[in-house]
Amino acid sequence: MQLPIPTDLSPMEARLVEELPRDPGWQFEPKWDGFRCLAFRDGSEVELKAKSGKSLNRFFPDAVAMLGRLPVRRFVLDGELLIATGAGFSFDALQMRLHPAASRVSKLAAEQPATYVAFDFLLTKTGRSLIDAPLEKRRTALEAFFAVTGESDALALTPYTRERKKADGWLRGTHTETDGVVAKRLDLPYEPGERAMLKVKRLRTADCVVGGFRYESGSRLVGSLLLGLYDDKGLLHHVGFTSAIAAADKPALTRRLEKLVAPPGFTGDAPGGPSRWSTERSAEWQPLKPKLVAEVRFDHVTDDRFRHGTKFVRWRPDKAPRQCTLEQIAPTSRRKAAASLRTAQ
Repeated sequence: MQLPIPTDLSPMEARLVEELPRDPGWQFEPKWDGFRCLAFRDGSEVELKAKSGKSLNRFFPDAVAMLGRLPVRRFVLDGELLIATGAGFSFDALQMRLHPAASRVSKLAAEQPATYVAFDFLLTKTGRSLIDAPLEKRRTALEAFFAVTGESDALALTPYTRERKKADGWLRGTHTETDGVVAKRLDLPYEPGERAMLKVKRLRTADCVVGGFRYESGSRLVGSLLLGLYDDKGLLHHVGFTSAIAAADKPALTRRLEKLVAPPGFTGDAPGGPSRWSTERSAEWQPLKPKLVAEVRFDHVTDDRFRHGTKFVRWRPDKAPRQCTLEQIAPTSRRKAAASLRTAQ
């Protein structure tokens, strides 16, 4: 490629903070839960580069073909690859694309095509680099690019606001398909590889039944609580865990849990057994009567499970276990997921 920007460019990153900045001069954008991706095009050549620097072309042939058909023949975009399924945007669907068989990738691309959501633009229409230009100028260039290409199910322009109050609304839950909010200074140049932006994660809470627990490795004190939610058939499914238990609370909590030990614990999906990441001892778990309800904070849900460990917030003695259902973490529909790309402005 004969572009003034190298294809091994490291994307600008964001530093995690607790709250959005309050001083003027910021632009706020949704943080999408996808694959970060720089998109380069020079005539008939298209290159998709992951944050790791690896090419994504063979895994997203649909995105490569879409970008190659655009009327603009030279550009460098920064954005995110997403895949909308019947249950909203799916990180699992993205990971499934990383398959060694080209035939499998082609099948997935045809069944669940990707969307490229662009949020930065690094090349002028005359072919000059915009890396040193302020964000405000790069956003204007990005909108000019979309004025020519238009938006589609395969290519979208990320929304933004310069009102902190509106961005706070995204964090509070009005945009369930976002991962949080990214804050960018309007005068900020593009700083490759630097954590020059700020990000605040969108955290949600759920009331979960404690269906079991695990002891700490080499100890008889509780190490983690195993969390469950009921489906509409009354089955209790294991959805994740929390290990954020204060050391001072562990002895009393262990005694409390041991009094409730009784099978089966979970009547639907249950915790798995030993794996290559755990020993037989650490994989053992104790089933509990469904009596305790804990409120936990979480970030992502994938296939009705918390993708990461959760943070314990408080006990909920006022909540009946059967009130703790999967509806709390249910994703939005594909239609709403797609609409969320266009309605945040």
